[in-house]
Amino acid sequence: MATVLEFEKPIIEIQKKIDELKKMSEASGMNLDSQIATFEKQAQDYKKELYSKLKPSQKLQIARHPERPKFLDYVNLICDEFIELHGDREGMDDRAIIGGLAKINGKPLMIIGIQKGKTTKENLEYNFGMPQPQGYRKALRLFNHANKFNLPIVTLIDTPGAYPGIKAEETGQGAAIAMNLREMSKLNVPIVAIITGEGCSGGALGLAVADRVMMLEHAYYTVISPEGCASILWRDASRFADAAEALKITSKDLLELGIIDEEIPEPVGGAHVDYNEASGNIKTSIIKALEELNQKSSEELKNERYQKFRAMGRFLE
Repeated sequence: MATVLEFEKPIIEIQKKIDELKKMSEASGMNLDSQIATFEKQAQDYKKELYSKLKPSQKLQIARHPERPKFLDYVNLICDEFIELHGDREGMDDRAIIGGLAKINGKPLMIIGIQKGKTTKENLEYNFGMPQPQGYRKALRLFNHANKFNLPIVTLIDTPGAYPGIKAEETGQGAAIAMNLREMSKLNVPIVAIITGEGCSGGALGLAVADRVMMLEHAYYTVISPEGCASILWRDASRFADAAEALKITSKDLLELGIIDEEIPEPVGGAHVDYNEASGNIKTSIIKALEELNQKSSEELKNERYQKFRAMGRFLE
C-alpha cells in the first residue's frame, strides 16, 4: 500500500469520492461521466496548488518518502551502461556509497551516489544511506580514476548524514570527508552533483564540491537536520518545522542564496509518483551541464569551482 503523508490526506479523500462515483455509475448504469470529470479536474487543480506551495517541513517529508527513487533506480533509468567498481583499496567496500563507470547517451563518465534501501534488509546492507569513512575513500578512489582518464563525474546524493557511530569516528570519518572536499576542489574534470532526496551535513558535502550543484524540487540540503537543529536551539526536536523554516533548506531558498545552481522539477506529487519522469528530468540536466562544462579547460574548471564556493555565504553586520 502506498505511503500517504499527512498533508496529502485531502487528496486521498477526493480520490475516494471519485472512486465511489465510478462504482455507482457501473452498478446503476447511470452516466456520471460529467460529475466524475469535474471531481477529477478539481483533484488535479488542488494537487498542483498544494505541491506548488509546500512548507519546508512538508518538503522534508517528501524528500524522506520511503518510495522515493534510490541511486540505483536512477542509474538504471538514466544510464545506457553501468559497471560498478568496488572497494576503497584498503580492505573495505562500504555499500552506502556505490559508484562505477557509466554511459549516458553513449558518452562515458563516472557516476557515484549514496544508496538507501527500500526494505529493512536493504537498509541494513546500505546502512540507511549513511556512509562510513571507507565509503568516502572509495568515492575518492573513483574520483581519481575519473581524473586520470579524463572522465566527467556525476554524483547523486541522498543521505541523512555520514554514519555517526564510534567505529566511524575511530576510522577517521571527519578526515575522510575533509580529504574529499580538498581533492574534489582540485580535480581537472567536470563535476556535477545532484541532491535527489536528503542532503544533510558533511555526509552530503563529501560528494558535492562540484562545478554544478543541483537539487530535485522536493529535496533538501542543509548543514544539520531540522530535528538536530531544533534539539540544539530549543532542546525540543518536535520543533523541527520551525528549524526547517529557519535553515532555508529548500531548493528555491538555496537557489536564491547561490548555494545551488539549478532546481530540477519533479512530477506533481514527488519523484516517487513517476520514476521515469523524475529520471528524465535529471538526465536532461546532467547532459546540459556537461555540455557546458566540457567546453572549459581544466584550469577554468578549477578556478571557477574555487570562486563558486568562496562566494557562498551572506552576512549581516
